[in-house]
Amino acid sequence: MNTLVIGASRGIGLEFTRQYLQETGFIKVFATYRHLSPELEELAQQYPERLALLPVDVTVEAEITAAIATIKTQTNTLQEVVYCVGLLHDDQLQPEKSLRHIQSDNLTRYFQVNAIGAVLWAKYLLPLLRGGDRPIFAAISAKVGSIGDNRLGGWYGYRASKAALNMLLHNVAIEWGRVAPNVIVALLHPGTTNTNLSKPFQKHVPPEKLFSPELTVSQLRQVMADLTPQNSGEFFAWDSAPLPW
Repeated sequence: MNTLVIGASRGIGLEFTRQYLQETGFIKVFATYRHLSPELEELAQQYPERLALLPVDVTVEAEITAAIATIKTQTNTLQEVVYCVGLLHDDQLQPEKSLRHIQSDNLTRYFQVNAIGAVLWAKYLLPLLRGGDRPIFAAISAKVGSIGDNRLGGWYGYRASKAALNMLLHNVAIEWGRVAPNVIVALLHPGTTNTNLSKPFQKHVPPEKLFSPELTVSQLRQVMADLTPQNSGEFFAWDSAPLPW
């Protein structure tokens, strides 16, 4: 089997990559990065024959198509693809607490990274997925992207971009279901994971609800393993509980 991790430099994506490499059943692991982290580089040195690194900025469609072309030179089938790219904050961006914090450029960045990047990958992935046995395209979403679950407000860009991700990939699931009904599309909420993305917001998280990347990925992989084509396009939490849109 071959797998692709999109956004593998750190956090959940890095751990997906590590766990796939630890299993001999995954012959080739393709992993994309925007900035190569020392941890991912170390994995490449440890598994030089099995890990293929691909530089990709998910906001640049030409870089996605170039990566797809490279993958096709090495395999014609992917069994699992996981979109782990996510943006909540950085040096220039913080989640909005109020309408007065809304900035058009920041909203655009949230949507480009958290939602549009995933559907651009989907645009080119089907030929690599459709030949597999119960192949999966999973994207890391977030419970705060659930409109039905939203009781607190705030975080306009992050919430809206994750809701957009859910809608875009639900659409993908419907379209693929007509032409490749064996392919599963899944939206996954990982829970609060101890990564750089969540670090500024961990203060009030109970210790038992703050997951290590290892635990998060193990839980998400179990959810993925239990999915059937009838679940395609649905939204699940780390414990397999279905989430409202």
